Amino acid sequence: MTMPGPALDLVETDPSLPGSADVVIIGGGIIGVSTALFLAERGVEVVLCEKGVLGGEQSSRNWGWVRVMGRDRREIPLAMEALKIWDTLDARVGGETGFRRSGILYISETEQDVANRDAWLAIAKPHGVDSRQLTADETRERMAGAAIRYKGALYTPSDGRAEPQKAVPAIAAGARRAGARIVTGCAVRGIEKSAGRVSAVVTEKGRIETSTVVLAGGAWSRLFCKGLGIRLPQLKVRNTVLRTAPVEGGPDGAGATATYAYRKRIDGGYTIATAGANLHPLVPDTFAFFRDFRAARRAEGEAVQAGLSAQSWRELFEIASVPLDRPGAFERHRILDPRPDPKSVLKAFEEAKKALPKLRTVEPVQIWAGLIDVTPDVVPVISLAQELPGLVIATGFSGHGFGIGPGAGHLVADLVTGNPPIVDPSAFRLSRFADGSPIEIAPPV
Repeated sequence: MTMPGPALDLVETDPSLPGSADVVIIGGGIIGVSTALFLAERGVEVVLCEKGVLGGEQSSRNWGWVRVMGRDRREIPLAMEALKIWDTLDARVGGETGFRRSGILYISETEQDVANRDAWLAIAKPHGVDSRQLTADETRERMAGAAIRYKGALYTPSDGRAEPQKAVPAIAAGARRAGARIVTGCAVRGIEKSAGRVSAVVTEKGRIETSTVVLAGGAWSRLFCKGLGIRLPQLKVRNTVLRTAPVEGGPDGAGATATYAYRKRIDGGYTIATAGANLHPLVPDTFAFFRDFRAARRAEGEAVQAGLSAQSWRELFEIASVPLDRPGAFERHRILDPRPDPKSVLKAFEEAKKALPKLRTVEPVQIWAGLIDVTPDVVPVISLAQELPGLVIATGFSGHGFGIGPGAGHLVADLVTGNPPIVDPSAFRLSRFADGSPIEIAPPV
């Protein structure tokens, strides 16, 4: 049942690197391929380098939610723009991402849950969200006759779901049709500088002259920035996901309680997970960024446990930098494929079956895990790098990257080209972690 990652749709890529490009993107997850799409559509000569396979890490391992609901106030405008893009994405790329606006529920089990969701609504309503609180009866109806009577739910009908294993390949194929070049199995070892700014990237397959680099490396971004002398406070958290066989009936859309989360898949099965059984592997950066993550540790409580894992030992030996003419960690570890926690996700599945009778007739067919790139305030970095002109960093999406990905790609393309930004990017600046700004953690929803 536990297998290495989910199977991705196949997509054709390019066999060789160009000698030069206007922009080089590092990382072939949803942020990277979305950025490539928007840049290529604007006539920018762009090449994307992915050390493993497209979408091979968290972009294909996530829950598949596409939501505005529950987001930090700083993310709401970008999430709303991303939803608009998702609406047109299949037609835009000529492929199937699996996106459906089928609604999402945050299910309330206690009066405190209801109060938390009322507080979020007060923050979100000025943005024009269509979220609302449901009664117990309305919640049961939205959950296809749940066997448990909950107090209610925060419901957003315009939120949706998509297929992580389909979205990145489809967007990548669309980006290539628009003119982007995408090369897989091609690790970028580092950046060369001239007159204090980006002048080239060095990959395992050769050198590409460029004036602009977009770092969309997900959980790898911190290590890459370290090699450039850029301080990026980012850690990793493991989350485990279960996939069921197809089942007739059951609730559409997605929903979550404190003990389980579900999402209907287009193959007729469900993705099952829990937000309360995450592992932070203890690594050298845990201690380097101990003060940065103090507020996050207080806010997460028991939802994230710290402990040793294979990742702990791996990173212990990746502290030292490696010359650009030699293979390094990016080539030794093509795809982060952490060992999942079957016990936690099977427990979540049992809880889901208590509430959703249709799930009692279906078996789990696969369990996998992914490593989420997390920042101290659980809000992404989408930012020009002040320390290195020509570098744009898009990382630290903290488990929110899949749904917001197309909007983030649009914003990164705006920063690269100097177009008016789709939203104000100031909340996502990297410098907020160094300029004395307080670390602001959104309250629970």
